[in-house]
Amino acid sequence: MEGVSIRRLRAGEGYPISLLLQADPCEEVVRSYIRRGQCFVAARDAQTVGVYVLIDTRPQTVELVNVAVAEAERGQGIGKRLVCHAIDTARSMGCRTVEVGTGNSSLGQLALYQKCGFRMVGIDTDFFIRHYPDPIYENGIQCRDMVRLSLYL
Repeated sequence: MEGVSIRRLRAGEGYPISLLLQADPCEEVVRSYIRRGQCFVAARDAQTVGVYVLIDTRPQTVELVNVAVAEAERGQGIGKRLVCHAIDTARSMGCRTVEVGTGNSSLGQLALYQKCGFRMVGIDTDFFIRHYPDPIYENGIQCRDMVRLSLYL
């Protein structure tokens, strides 16, 4: 994790679409929320190794809609740093709540968010069946339901 810095994507800088698609496999969905959100990138030696997107959803509330780390960089704590940076960013914006949703099959992500202080608050049944054209599988489990988590700041 040494040498990794996190910053907001600069105006005119291209979105790291291939990296965002590692966390959300539908390009149409990704493109719809990156236009509405703030994109932050983690970089090492001018190479993007991670990304997250925050979207304003309600007064004093943001949603963390995508967190991705390049495959070769996983297991080094970059994901946790991105989530903690998102929390700090939300706090600096005056937010009181950070929300996140992840798939029922996203076992590593569910653990990460809870380690960062998020609590499960609900399930959106069949979310990924209704909103994604193709079935998604992770960890040998079909991703069907969106598990909703919140962190109160």
